[in-house]
Amino acid sequence: MSNPLLKVENLTKHYALGTSLLRKSGPMVRAVEDVSFCVEAGETLCIVGESGCGKSTVARLLMRIVEPTGGRVLVDGNDIAGLDARALRAWRRRMQMVFQDPYSSLNPRLTAGQIITEPVENFERLSRKQRHALAADLLQRVGMRPEMMHRFPSELSGGQRQRLGIARALSLEPSLIIADEAVSALDVSVQAQILNLLQDLQQQMGIAFVFISHDLSVVEHIGHRVAVMYLGRIVELAPCEALFAKPVHPYTEALIAAAPVPDPTRVRSEVPVEGEVPSPINPPSGCAFHPRCPLAVERCRIETPPLVPMPDGRIVACHVRAPTKERSTLP
Repeated sequence: MSNPLLKVENLTKHYALGTSLLRKSGPMVRAVEDVSFCVEAGETLCIVGESGCGKSTVARLLMRIVEPTGGRVLVDGNDIAGLDARALRAWRRRMQMVFQDPYSSLNPRLTAGQIITEPVENFERLSRKQRHALAADLLQRVGMRPEMMHRFPSELSGGQRQRLGIARALSLEPSLIIADEAVSALDVSVQAQILNLLQDLQQQMGIAFVFISHDLSVVEHIGHRVAVMYLGRIVELAPCEALFAKPVHPYTEALIAAAPVPDPTRVRSEVPVEGEVPSPINPPSGCAFHPRCPLAVERCRIETPPLVPMPDGRIVACHVRAPTKERSTLP
């Protein structure tokens, strides 16, 4: 059985606060806690959740922009989480990232053509003719005219800048692209164009995506599977169609119920969720969602629920909706 393209095992990231020369330790921000998932070649895994749930931190951990506190990140079965800078360099070509802000992620002093070819020239020397051909080809592939390679980012619209960011990511022919809120800063009509572009590129090139978003309508459009995060943990991971048709975890249910519905005649059931997201510095004991959960029982306050496989193929961390075999012996 072949390895998945990307396999994440127990990925964890803690940030220490209040450290100084006189005080070596302080409270910990538990940004990501024990996150595991796989991504197959040509698949789109979406990660969703409220702001501060840790989804963007996961993206940066996958790219080694920040170093993990624990866990493993395996690409084709090879753990890249512990590699030094020299060994990691070779893997940079396999994984690229598209950032949320299409302007601040681009160098304003470089032209579009230079932005596209710069990553390649970090690995190999290109002639002027090769640079021109590469830039022209990738601009056309993302729906831009080749002559735009001479423009600076300030001369492009928001949608064109994001297309340029995608072209830059494609220049190294990666197997996996991490897209962190890649359309959230764009107008709705431009969002649709970029999402369709990503899907077309996936079909043409077989690229896998880890797509980070808080917009459930975007996720429903582009995702194959969806991982729902709450306070640094995955609470439900399911095929996209199954998740939206019948969410299992109470948080997933509330998240979908809270999403705007464009049809004014459609009646939806409201799931009451009160209170604020707890602080990652001092998370609740047991299930982190239990202070806000309408279904919480005593066990939820004591024991952290594991991710349990369900008959339909999804995995859910909930003592009530996905009970383990030991449930009858516990309160």
